[in-house]
Amino acid sequence: MSLRDGQRTTDNGQPVRLCVPVCVRQASELRAAVARAAAVADIIELRLDCLADDAQLAAAREEIAALLSERPRPFIFTFRPAEQGGQRPLTLEERSLFWQNNAYLHEEQCQYPDFADLELNYNDDPHWAETHVGDKSRLICSHHDFVGVPAEVDEIYRRLSSTKADVLKLALQVDDITDCLTVLRLLARARSEGRAMIAVAMGTAGLLTRILAPARGAFLTYGALDDEHVIAPGQPSAVELRDLYRIHTLDEWTEVFGLVGSPVMHSVSPHIHNAAFAAVGLNAVYIPFEVRDVNAFVRRMAHPSTRELDWRLRGFSVTAPHKQSIMAHLDFIEPAAREIGAVNTIVITDDALHGYNTDAAAALAPLVNMIELRGARVAVIGAGGAARALLWSLRRAGASTTIFARNLANARTLADNFGATINALADARVGAFDLVINATPLGTRGHAAAETPATTAQLSGARAVYDLVYNPAETPFMRAARAAGCAFVCGGLPMLVAQAAAQFKLWTGQSAPVAVMRAAAERKLVAAG
Repeated sequence: MSLRDGQRTTDNGQPVRLCVPVCVRQASELRAAVARAAAVADIIELRLDCLADDAQLAAAREEIAALLSERPRPFIFTFRPAEQGGQRPLTLEERSLFWQNNAYLHEEQCQYPDFADLELNYNDDPHWAETHVGDKSRLICSHHDFVGVPAEVDEIYRRLSSTKADVLKLALQVDDITDCLTVLRLLARARSEGRAMIAVAMGTAGLLTRILAPARGAFLTYGALDDEHVIAPGQPSAVELRDLYRIHTLDEWTEVFGLVGSPVMHSVSPHIHNAAFAAVGLNAVYIPFEVRDVNAFVRRMAHPSTRELDWRLRGFSVTAPHKQSIMAHLDFIEPAAREIGAVNTIVITDDALHGYNTDAAAALAPLVNMIELRGARVAVIGAGGAARALLWSLRRAGASTTIFARNLANARTLADNFGATINALADARVGAFDLVINATPLGTRGHAAAETPATTAQLSGARAVYDLVYNPAETPFMRAARAAGCAFVCGGLPMLVAQAAAQFKLWTGQSAPVAVMRAAAERKLVAAG
């Protein structure tokens, strides 16, 4: 298989390959789907188990034979049972008959698929594949676990590697980012043993394996045809892998940055930072890190003195719920971040973790032309990490602040730290304030998206309203403010871009391409609707 233009190889000469599965119900849909896949894929997987029934499988024969003759990209054929991630239940006998009886694939050499993906239970018999698939297709021996990382994972790898398959494939469901270590460890083992391997951690917590594994020697990575054709948990689209994460340009020298939090998949930050890296020509990538246990992440993956993964991790952003808990693991914290009591930016330098807070300065940037803060009465809704940065900055700007929160104990601690008063959020009227700020995640896409921390009636009379939520661009809180007749209404995108620009400077030492970053964020928000 030849390399496409601009495609990079890893340090062992392995090309970075993007595989797009084609999964359609009707035989008549195959050709159009393959054409779409070929526009972005290096390899196309025909998921023949997706065809609705045996009648559609039979109807697909001529289409498949023609596609193999044309061969717009190399093909993988898969006929997977439901328990291994297939789209319909298939007995072992049905699968055996499929591979034995589809003679139209065997009439001429050009009609063989480049690869046949067979599950591990077939390849336990060293002669099965040779007898029923022939020797013209290269074999992928695969195993999927949709429950989690099994205790016997090393034994599963041993069984995979004992077969005569050309490529081993292991896909495991993971719930936390540290589970990726097992998958990447086995990939490194296969590489050291001279075996080609596809290694996938499924689920949102496994995204980094889909992005980084090819640069670490994986045979390929999978990307969905589009958002409607995702056939495995956490599978990104092929276009995202190609254009957002630029996987064809990544290699062992790529510097890695990320967003630590839970949840993180709604974040626009990958679009902002990856666009910035591309604009200034840096060999770097920014990835969402779904982290539930921040202690384990820092110890096993982040801190240079204890991490188990050899990677060029240079820094990361921190979002909810880890902005405060991360501080216990840092070697240095800037004075402002220590005063605020929250860190949102980590720089890894001199084998140490350095913590900063870029939220505080960025939080007030959108308000410069909106309201005079000195002497202003400001209502801050929320008592989390975002509120801490706001209250610190507002006090320095000379504003009078009141915290509205459901948890008055948390609010009281903040009030004591930042000279604010407190009030209960339930049924509170915040319309008497000059400025009302939402510092909660309510209204965030994918997180209580339909909720608002204050209603139109509660906001009536307020002069200005500011929502730190940036995705979606127009939140329920902002709509309530407009309905209440507030003169100024602002979302969180300007703050997001401003704090990201400050992070970029800390990580790279270069001035951030702010216009590029904002445009990337706006494109993503428009695309998300």
